[in-house]
Amino acid sequence: MGLALAAHATRRLKLATGATNLSTRHPAVVASAIATVQAESFGRAVLGVARGDSALAYLGRPPQPLAGFGAGLGQLQTYLRGNAVNLEGYASRIDWLAASRQAKVPVSVAATGPRIIGLAARLAERVTFSVGAQPERLQWAMQQARTARSEAGLDPTGVRLGAYVNAVAHPNVERARELVRGRLGVYARFASMHQNALHTLTEADRAEVQRLAGHYNMAQHGTATARHAEELDAAFIDRFGIAGPSELVADRLLELRDIGLDHLIVVGHGRDASFEVLAESIRRFGREVIPRLK
Repeated sequence: MGLALAAHATRRLKLATGATNLSTRHPAVVASAIATVQAESFGRAVLGVARGDSALAYLGRPPQPLAGFGAGLGQLQTYLRGNAVNLEGYASRIDWLAASRQAKVPVSVAATGPRIIGLAARLAERVTFSVGAQPERLQWAMQQARTARSEAGLDPTGVRLGAYVNAVAHPNVERARELVRGRLGVYARFASMHQNALHTLTEADRAEVQRLAGHYNMAQHGTATARHAEELDAAFIDRFGIAGPSELVADRLLELRDIGLDHLIVVGHGRDASFEVLAESIRRFGREVIPRLK
């Protein structure tokens, strides 16, 4: 509903989900919903999907296993192409989508470890890495995606690559770190959820992430005042995220663009930030950071 309303209030902006999942929602339901946004926005929709974190954690379940996610992603792509999915002998399809002839909604998979990066690179139009903001680590992730496509006999340049970046601009760097640490803790925790992802970190960052995960409190998920977030040290925040004056934030984002990423999803404040603080930060980002990126 929110994206449909945004479609009518805007003309050029892309309209995307951050990362829905294919476990609490059947691929047919997800495909139908985002295809509706595509129709209402005249082709501006992007579907972000992932294996599921908080949506499943609050049900007492772990993220969707890789094999199950891969199967669901394949079904999702089939629905979005207007084709039929074989569900135990039943040919399931979204009839109105098949008849609409609208452009297919591109799918972007949120990915941290090498196995999910490889799967996403083979099956999706976009891979959006969740590995922090260090150029060398993002370059590693980009190479993982391209290698996976090459090994599958696909064009290694045929997938769009981007990143989730925890970033807050504020004239006071210490204040910026405080504002970003809540959400940064969420994304740093992703690296601890699977050993293949954890092993890609440096020794120092691995220790920091394991300490974070050791007492992560889902009741305070995404909040800056959570104990697990408060214990993140300044050096780790500066490595994994981007926090500081607008000029610094813009320069770091430009550096990520220059390594070949074609889209960035900026994730800012913790969810316990006040509306006033959030509004001020959005204005600052719009007036002082984005113009430097053009």
